[in-house]
Amino acid sequence: MKRQAVYLRKQLEKIRKNKLFELTVISIIIISALLIGAKTYEEASRFDRVIYWLDWGVTAFFLVEIIIRLLSERRFINFFKKGWNIFDFIIVTASLIPMDYSEMVLLARLLRVFRVLRLVSMVPELRILLSALVKSLPRMGYVALLMFIIFYIYGAIGSFLFHEVNEKLWGNISLAMLTLFQVATFESWATAVLYPTMEHFPYSWIYFLTFIFLNAFVFLNMMIGIVLDVMQKESALYEIETGEGEAAEIHWMRENMETLREQMDRIEAKLDK
Repeated sequence: MKRQAVYLRKQLEKIRKNKLFELTVISIIIISALLIGAKTYEEASRFDRVIYWLDWGVTAFFLVEIIIRLLSERRFINFFKKGWNIFDFIIVTASLIPMDYSEMVLLARLLRVFRVLRLVSMVPELRILLSALVKSLPRMGYVALLMFIIFYIYGAIGSFLFHEVNEKLWGNISLAMLTLFQVATFESWATAVLYPTMEHFPYSWIYFLTFIFLNAFVFLNMMIGIVLDVMQKESALYEIETGEGEAAEIHWMRENMETLREQMDRIEAKLDK
């Protein structure tokens, strides 16, 4: 009995690691996304029954797929040690909510929309991108805080100087910051904001150009730099975990050596004191 269980687990593990199986899962996720999009068109009401059964077919496939992944683990608990597996399990089990009852239709539809996110868990490159984005958020938060300070300072200055030009744009600091946000996004800022202001204050272009330089060039590039730095580290870690790329392992070792040196220097500095 034990041998049969081990044999079954190995066979299921082969299926799980099979590239064709992975491509099939990705294809079904895309089909699921198309079904969700089709429901938003009125013309699709003629095919309600077909879409309904296709939707349940997709749900059944996802259920079978998650069972295969569960049974292919040596222990069930190992499956739930990975965050992406927990995410897939929640999405699949939530999709089992029936759509027959009017009270649950909206909830069921909303939960089925999130099945598209399973593409992220299935494609390693997308996982690296999302992981890098999440890990870079704390560092990006400091840049965002600095941006808010600059917005606040420029908003206060703009409200003091330009409130007579247009009360709707510069009447108070809140309106001024919203106006500056429009300037930062380059949305019709020249004709709607810059030129009317320059008619009363010819040198106001200095105010706007310095603000744009700080936000659109300096802070934006800082954000991009943070994300790229974290993405590079995440890619190196992924290559080490998957056994790909000797260069990635060397890069990882160098980073750890640098961190270790910094810690040793701090210890030596404390001992000298």
